[in-house]
Amino acid sequence: MSKKSCLFLIALAASPASAHITLETKQATVGSYYKAVFAVPHGCAGSPTVKIRVQIPEGVIAVKPMPKAGWSVDVVEGKYANEYDYHGNKLGSGVREVAWSGGKLPDHNYDEFVISSFLTNSLKPDTTLYFPVVQECETGVSRWIEIPADGAGHSHEGKSPAPGVKLLSKP
Repeated sequence: MSKKSCLFLIALAASPASAHITLETKQATVGSYYKAVFAVPHGCAGSPTVKIRVQIPEGVIAVKPMPKAGWSVDVVEGKYANEYDYHGNKLGSGVREVAWSGGKLPDHNYDEFVISSFLTNSLKPDTTLYFPVVQECETGVSRWIEIPADGAGHSHEGKSPAPGVKLLSKP
């Protein structure tokens, strides 16, 4: 590898955009399925990650977390603010939070945590949908929960931005 390539990789690894938890797929269509892949690029100031909790936003239904070897997966269920039509059935409650725990992701490693979901037609196209995430480590906690004020758009400028996906209209 050339010195220039090596410097680019070092700069990329140190960039603020890669410092927080993000979603792999940055856009999704309202009224369709969405596979949310949460990329966890580091621990908490050198400490290994031992738990990831993802809050499921209103309008996201039929949530199914993907199991991870070495980790337990738990869901918290609750009532939705609205009822949603899902394949001819009315859903008034479902998964509100997903948590993976019991594993150990060293600070110098990267991993992904995945959920399958359905984005209801009640969600507004041309907006960003946020999934607040709490990352617990052996020592310390990182709360990736900052959501910009309405109209501010998604920003990586915040200290602890929540992962977001831009919603698109049905084609």
